[in-house]
Amino acid sequence: MSEAYYLPAVFAGLMALAMLVYVVLDGFDLGVGILLPLASDEEKDLMIASIGPFWDANETWLVLGAGLLLVAFPMAHGIVFGALYLPVLVMLVGLILRGVAFDFRVKAQDPHKPWWNAAFAGGSLLAALAQGVMLGRYLTGFADTSTSWLFSLVVGIGLALAYALLGASWLVMKTHGKLQAKAIRWARLSLYGAGTAVAAVSLVTPLANPAIAGKWFALPQFLLLLPLPLGTLALFALLMASLPRLARRQAAGNDSFCWLPFAASVGIVLLSFWGLAYSVFPEIVLGRMTIWQGAADPEALWVILWGAVVVLPCIIGYTAFAYRVFWGKADKLSYQ
Repeated sequence: MSEAYYLPAVFAGLMALAMLVYVVLDGFDLGVGILLPLASDEEKDLMIASIGPFWDANETWLVLGAGLLLVAFPMAHGIVFGALYLPVLVMLVGLILRGVAFDFRVKAQDPHKPWWNAAFAGGSLLAALAQGVMLGRYLTGFADTSTSWLFSLVVGIGLALAYALLGASWLVMKTHGKLQAKAIRWARLSLYGAGTAVAAVSLVTPLANPAIAGKWFALPQFLLLLPLPLGTLALFALLMASLPRLARRQAAGNDSFCWLPFAASVGIVLLSFWGLAYSVFPEIVLGRMTIWQGAADPEALWVILWGAVVVLPCIIGYTAFAYRVFWGKADKLSYQ
């Protein structure tokens, strides 16, 4: 096996890993931002405190994934970002807006604080919708038809609902009292929306892309892949059954197994991502370019790989350290 074959595969795996970790980690803090308007002023502070130590580090994975696309797959980078210029711009506006609002809301005078809260929530929603639209555009091969744009919009709404589920589940695990009770209700509501969106996207994607349909519904692949949708259904069923029980225990002052909704939500994301990765591999631009056609020269990939060997453990180590230090229930936000 030549280096021209396995090096692009290695970088495709690294890029997929970066995007998967980003969706899980930044997904829950975007979800918390989306849910922010549903809470009281005091609860808003606690919600922000629950993500405060993590959200900057979470976004590092997005930078890593985009950077790997740029340096390891330069030919694909031009096509992808050229086709996604508008949703990428919207996403960046949303991320900048929530970043500014995060710092200013805690320092703002009381009459101005609601504006910063709205900016944080609006930025979170913009970023989530834009990322979903980007995924939808990618799955349709960047087709410029009204149907493909409608599909992309549906994917955008679905991803925002999935982030809301992650965010609500995170709050169930990280908070207590009235906010935890509200988070359980939010998780139950977002579960139905996210489940409907996942089902719709899973059914429509093979129809929108015949190549993906061929990979899923031919034998024996169909039987080998069957555990993915069945596992996803099982996790949705687990959430539907466990959230009402968790609400009853929480009302009685017992929040044992408060981690279960978040773990199940992450499991749904993992299985969905696994199915998505299988659907598109080995293409990096659907219907137009494989990872080998879009990759940089092996000599350049070796240099980049050594850089990744140094940088990636540092990012993983810092992320693990931050979550270890700030594990447990969230405390009141303070900049003193």
